[in-house]
Amino acid sequence: MTLDLARWQFAITTVYHFLFVPLTIGLSLLVAGMQTAWYRTDDERYLRMTKFWGKLLLINFAMGVVTGIVQEFQFGMSWSDYSRYVGDVFGAPLAIEGLLAFFLESTFLGLWIFGWDRLPKRLHLACIWLASIGTVLSAYFILAANSWMQHPVGSVVNDERGRAELVDFGAVLTNSTAVGAFLHTITACFVTGGMFVIAISAWHLGRGRHPEVFRPSMRLGLVTVLIASLGVVVTGDLQARLMTEQQPMKMAAAEALYDTVAPASFSLVTVGSLDGSQELFSVRVPRILSFMATGSFDGEVEGINQLQAAAERAYGPGDYTPNIPVTYWTFRLMIGFGMLAGLISVVGLWLTRRRARRPVPRWFYVAGVAGLVLPFAANSVGWIFTEMGRQPWAVYGMLRTADGVSPSVGTPMALTSLIVLTLLYGALAVVDGYLMVRYAEAGPPPVAPESPADTDEPRPLAVAY
Repeated sequence: MTLDLARWQFAITTVYHFLFVPLTIGLSLLVAGMQTAWYRTDDERYLRMTKFWGKLLLINFAMGVVTGIVQEFQFGMSWSDYSRYVGDVFGAPLAIEGLLAFFLESTFLGLWIFGWDRLPKRLHLACIWLASIGTVLSAYFILAANSWMQHPVGSVVNDERGRAELVDFGAVLTNSTAVGAFLHTITACFVTGGMFVIAISAWHLGRGRHPEVFRPSMRLGLVTVLIASLGVVVTGDLQARLMTEQQPMKMAAAEALYDTVAPASFSLVTVGSLDGSQELFSVRVPRILSFMATGSFDGEVEGINQLQAAAERAYGPGDYTPNIPVTYWTFRLMIGFGMLAGLISVVGLWLTRRRARRPVPRWFYVAGVAGLVLPFAANSVGWIFTEMGRQPWAVYGMLRTADGVSPSVGTPMALTSLIVLTLLYGALAVVDGYLMVRYAEAGPPPVAPESPADTDEPRPLAVAY
């Protein structure tokens, strides 16, 4: 019971926190691009765009920081045995993320906030770019830590101390799983940032508000989503090959494939037994799973039953199969939500092209606003698939999830913290929603404020914490 409560708590707080992370990464780079356009052209529209989207970025960043702090405490509170086992390896990239990447993004974001009208124009622009680069670096180090859990490299297990020990930090940072996950995550972040810009721009344009600001914003969002969606497809294909090689059980669970087959088809819809142990009915596309898993339309994909038997021989008796219905449907929902976001961008680019003879139909603005949920849903179910598909392992092939929970935390304590954190995060969701809606509805500033002095002598900088 304690284990289940601890897992639910970590899942709720992590999924909630990750709602803010991809938007921060994607939107910060878009805002940096907007300010660069203003710097190069001195066009007031780009300054208004920078101010408007930058304000929403700051709200989102603040909420991400608040919700992310809880993650660190949970490792020591609910998962102390896990922390003791992996701390020597897992702690290294997280420490660098906190001391280098997060320090970089938070410091220069602060300078960007308080540097308007005080810093030289070029230096102020550099601040938002450095803050954006910091968000990307932060993502890489965190993904390197998570990827080590998916594919442990650069470490050995010290049986006397009962823990993993770091022997090659370079191998951890250059882990093929980390590289694949980073590329896939960053492109997904751009889809998220682009769809956010599309949705709010569509809301204003549908009401005829500020077209001089939101038409270029809409086009920027549409182009970003289209390019990033193609990147998601390419990097997702790379991750599927890595997953088949490193975690074949996860790939088999994603397809609910019980027996090894070659070539393997991809099921669009499958109906299984209530316990998820066998397939009853499915609609399939021939050979597609073989291509996804191996790069060949004739490739062999191992089945759950064969992989379960192999795991028992390697690790001893036990159930090494993840929750099949969860992995099956989250995998498809991730793909489906991502494809819908890409479709919105294609349709939007066609409707807003320069030679379009008719005005953009209202239904597209409605679809653009509704499409805001797509990248967040895709990100959430994607991470649920990634983490649930690794079960029963906390560190694949090394540490089971059941062995990582804190022995001193009982069921009453775990239940109490779960309830408190869920209620707290629910309250934060209300606050975040109120602030986002309020400032999004307000629109861009009507008149551009005085620009930062483009001189070699900076004006006094206000310091605030």
